[in-house]
Amino acid sequence: METRRFERIRALREDADLTHAAVGRAINVPQRTYAYYESGQRMLPPQVLCALADFYGVSVDDLLGRTDVRETNR
Repeated sequence: METRRFERIRALREDADLTHAAVGRAINVPQRTYAYYESGQRMLPPQVLCALADFYGVSVDDLLGRTDVRETNR
């Protein structure tokens, strides 16, 4: 499941044609920290998971790979 999560957040970023820096700014974390999250070098804290889900308009379950159904969390 860990690998899937990182693949999903990378795919969402790339699909949106965004850089690490742009996503980091949007969720209020430094670019390098966000890059570490995406590469799996750091654990994703719950507040970052929630911020990413809100930013991309998907559920936390989708980010975590617990579902393959794209659902918004709004």
